[in-house]
Amino acid sequence: MFNKMKLLVVAVLLILTSFFALKLLEVKKDSIKILDIRPLIISQDQHGFTPPLPSINSIFSDDHNWIATLSAQRVRTLAATGDIIPARSINFGVARHKSPLWPYLKVADTFHTKKSDLVFINLETPLINDCPLTDSGMIFCGDRTNIEGLKYIGVSVASLANNHAGNYGTKGVLETANLLNKNGILATGIDGAVIKNIKGVKFAFLGYNDITKPQPGISNVDEQNLKNQIADAKQKADIIVVTFHWGVEYTNQPDDRQRYLGHLAIDAGADLIIGNHPHWIQPVELYKGKLITYAHGNFVFDQMWSEKTREGVVGWYTFYDYELIDVQFLPVQIDDYGQPHFLEGSKKEEVLTGMKNESINILKGESEKK
Repeated sequence: MFNKMKLLVVAVLLILTSFFALKLLEVKKDSIKILDIRPLIISQDQHGFTPPLPSINSIFSDDHNWIATLSAQRVRTLAATGDIIPARSINFGVARHKSPLWPYLKVADTFHTKKSDLVFINLETPLINDCPLTDSGMIFCGDRTNIEGLKYIGVSVASLANNHAGNYGTKGVLETANLLNKNGILATGIDGAVIKNIKGVKFAFLGYNDITKPQPGISNVDEQNLKNQIADAKQKADIIVVTFHWGVEYTNQPDDRQRYLGHLAIDAGADLIIGNHPHWIQPVELYKGKLITYAHGNFVFDQMWSEKTREGVVGWYTFYDYELIDVQFLPVQIDDYGQPHFLEGSKKEEVLTGMKNESINILKGESEKK
C-alpha cells in the first residue's frame, strides 16, 4: 500500500513538474520572441532599409519604379538638364511666339508629373534689359522675360559658371543673379555655395567654369579655391553638388582635364558632379562610390546643324537620406531651334545605349591601366 502511495505521489509530482516546466518554457519562448522582435524594430526605426548604390547597369536599366516603394520622407530627387541658352535663336523664337514658355511647352508636363524636389540648370547667357534681338552671333544675352520659362519647369538653382554668362560683363552677371533670386531661383557659380533645405537635408551647390580665359563675375576653376569652398560647404550642408563647365566641344568622351577635376572635387568631399559644355552627351563615371556625369548635352539650344547637338539628357538623381541611390536619364531631342521634347521608343533606347557604351569604355580604360 505504502509503495502504491509513493508511486502515486511521484507521478503527481512529475505531472506538476512537467506542467510548470511547460508554462515556464512558454513564457521563456514568448520572452525570446519579444527580445528577437524588438532589435529588428529598433533597427528599422533607426537605420531603415539601405538601398544599394547605383551601378552602370542599374543606371541604364528600365527598372526605376522601385523608388516609389521607399518612404517619401527619406527620398529627395534632383533633376539636372543640359545647357540652356535663352539667347540668339531661342530669344528670337520667344519674341516670335510671344511667350517665354515656348521653349518648354513639350517638356513641362514631365517636370510637373515627376515632381523632383530640385531642378538644377546651367544658364548659359545673361538675362538683361535691352537685349538686342538677333538669331546669330556669339555674344549672348536673353530678355529678362525668359525667367518665366525657367519658373515654368520649376528651376530651383541655376549655375552661371560658364563661358557666356559674362558676355555682358560683371554687370550682366549681377543683373542675372538678382533676377534669378527675386524669382525664387538661387544663383551659384558666382562666389561659394548656395544651399537648399529639402525635407531637412541641406544640399549645397557650387559651380565652376573651366573654359577659355577666366570670365568676369563668375567662379573660374582654381584648384585650391575649389577645395576650400567644398570644405566650407561641408560645414554647412549634408550633400555637396558641384557643377563644371568643362571639356572639349562635340566629343563623346571626357578629356583628361575633366576626369582630373571630377576626381579632385570628389576627393575634396563632393557627392555628385554635374557636367556641361561639350554640347554632346558624355558618359558617367563612378569614382569612389560617387557619380560624375560628364555632360548632359543640350536642353534648350539652337544648334540644329547636327543630330548630336540636338540631343541631350535630363538626369533624375535620387537620394535616400544622404546617399545617391538611383539615377535615371531621360533623353530629349530639340526641334525648331530651341524646343526640346522627350524621346520614346527606339530613339530613346539608341541614345541611352550610346551613353551606356561610352560609360563602359571608361571602365575598360581603367581596367587596361591596371
